[in-house]
Amino acid sequence: MKKIISTPNAPAAIGPYSQAVELNGVLYCSGQIPLDPKTMELVGENAAEQAKQVMKNLEAVLEEAGTDFSRVVKCSIFLDDMADFVSVNEVYGAYFPSEPPARETVAVQTLPKSVLVEISCIAYTS
Repeated sequence: MKKIISTPNAPAAIGPYSQAVELNGVLYCSGQIPLDPKTMELVGENAAEQAKQVMKNLEAVLEEAGTDFSRVVKCSIFLDDMADFVSVNEVYGAYFPSEPPARETVAVQTLPKSVLVEISCIAYTS
């Protein structure tokens, strides 16, 4: 059965989507951008600072679903500028010290609220 995951510890959806959906032990997390969940204001002036907030937001969603980064099997990283790849990769890598998930990183023309980075993930819960 499909279960909608929602937590006040991550930014509220800014459109018609859920923070995450769990189905048959698999958690599909929507892309997170660097918004403070309490104020819904942008956090970070550069891609590395924004990536830290994005990862905090993803962590909150994972925790609400009863899982964590060790159970993430796939991530998608969207960058406003591929020149930020190294700095974002450094922040991202700190959350996956061993056995990192599969992933892709792509540069896109524009992200929601003109942020510099957005990350989504898929994890297992059981």
